[in-house]
Amino acid sequence: MTTTAQTPRTVIPAPQRPVRPTTGEDDGDRRHADRGRDLNHLDLDLERDRDQGWDELIAAVRESGQYPTLADAERVTRVVLSALGGHVTGDERVALARALPREAASVFASQIPATRPQSAKEFVDTVATRTEGATPATARWDVSSVLGILPNLIGDDLTDRVLDQLPTGYALLFGRAELVSRTA
Repeated sequence: MTTTAQTPRTVIPAPQRPVRPTTGEDDGDRRHADRGRDLNHLDLDLERDRDQGWDELIAAVRESGQYPTLADAERVTRVVLSALGGHVTGDERVALARALPREAASVFASQIPATRPQSAKEFVDTVATRTEGATPATARWDVSSVLGILPNLIGDDLTDRVLDQLPTGYALLFGRAELVSRTA
């Protein structure tokens, strides 16, 4: 008969949780950290809302321009907003960027302001050169599809201020009649 000697078992103790300090100072630090965590959740909610605003903008452009896909509407929106970003300056530029969804504001504000104002026709021609396969007619359609929905998004007051800054002819691109001549 063979006998086996039992080997003693080694027990590794579980890691102990740190004891929660009882000082009010650390509780305040923890509450501050919790507040920071709450703000992070708020930031995520705001980010989601802003992204939703971008999605709504693209959907509105798609409907306005009758584009077959959201990708087509997004491409057009990016081209037109970046072109517009070069022509709106000063307080109106800041106000317009704030009124747009985050992604749209980023596209718009990333442009360096132009050294000279472009006529509405020149603006449309610029969009045509930035859009693959575009003609002046399709570029005008694209510009009107994007700019025509902006007044509903940014409000009439800001639209008027932006139009006052741009040369004559832009009002039609924003879906408005230009009934009186403006002095620029």
